[in-house]
Amino acid sequence: MDDVTLARAVHVLSVIHWIGGVAFVTLVVLPLARIAERGKRLALFVAVERRFSAQVKVSVPLAGLSGFYMAERLDAWPRLLDPSQWWLGAMMVLWLAFMVVLFVVEPLLGGRLLDRADPDTTLRLVERAHWLLLGLATIVAASAVLGAHGMLG
Repeated sequence: MDDVTLARAVHVLSVIHWIGGVAFVTLVVLPLARIAERGKRLALFVAVERRFSAQVKVSVPLAGLSGFYMAERLDAWPRLLDPSQWWLGAMMVLWLAFMVVLFVVEPLLGGRLLDRADPDTTLRLVERAHWLLLGLATIVAASAVLGAHGMLG
C-alpha cells in the first residue's frame, strides 16, 4: 500500500465518521430531544453532542490533514483553479467551516448559547444549524464522489 492510498483511506474514514455523526445527531438525537420531557430536551442533546464533539475534533482535522497531504503529494493544487474541479474547493470550504465551528464558535459561544433563557428556542436554533450543515455536507460529499469519477466536468 502506498502513502497516497493510506492517506485516501484515512480521509474517507474520517469523513464517514464526521458526516455520519452529523447525520446521526441531526436525524436521531435532535428529534429524540424534541419529544423528550420538557426541561430535559436540551440536556439530552448536550450529553450526546459533547461525546460526539470530542470525537469529531479528531476526525475533522484528520480529514483535512489527509486531504492536504494528498493534494501536495499528487501536486493537485492547480486543480483548485480549474472550474470543472469546483468540488475540490467545496470540500475545502466545508472543512474550513466545520473547523471554525468546532474550534472557534463552540468554544466562544457554546456556553452562552446553552445558557439562554429558553432551552426550546436554543434547541430549535441548534436543530436548524445542524440541518443546514448536514444539507451542505451531503451536497459536497455527493459532488466530490461524482467529480472524482469525472461526472461533473
